[in-house]
Amino acid sequence: MSKELINELNTQVATWSVMYGKLHNYHWYVKGHHFFTLHAKFEELYNEATLHMDEIAERILTLGGNPVATLKEHLEQSVVKEATGQEKADDMVKTIAEDFDGIMKSLKKGMDLAAKKGDGMTEDLLNATYQSIEKHQWMLNAFLGEDNK
Repeated sequence: MSKELINELNTQVATWSVMYGKLHNYHWYVKGHHFFTLHAKFEELYNEATLHMDEIAERILTLGGNPVATLKEHLEQSVVKEATGQEKADDMVKTIAEDFDGIMKSLKKGMDLAAKKGDGMTEDLLNATYQSIEKHQWMLNAFLGEDNK
């Protein structure tokens, strides 16, 4: 078991927990002419966040580690911040797209660590998560009328 890899996987567990709460906040409080579109999209994303968090936590357990499991740990270790409750609809979308940058950096770090340890299963799990987030980020930026980086 690689302590460094487990730590990076725990960063993902914490991050997806915070994203789940943030996306729920946005789902509940989005207003404006894009309400129906964004309300549904945020629900899709928080449901997916739950799956990512669970799959990565179970991978940690499979590797003999312990996933972080308290809100305190999640807030301390997450690469994203909670929603402020003050965001407008476009700010919500922009914030999520920006959050995905940090998540993808963490996923890449985890993939690199898994590859160095010869752990193709973990690398594949993180790669699949990365690809999903990358696609969502493209769609969110398209919604905002922005080019991807």
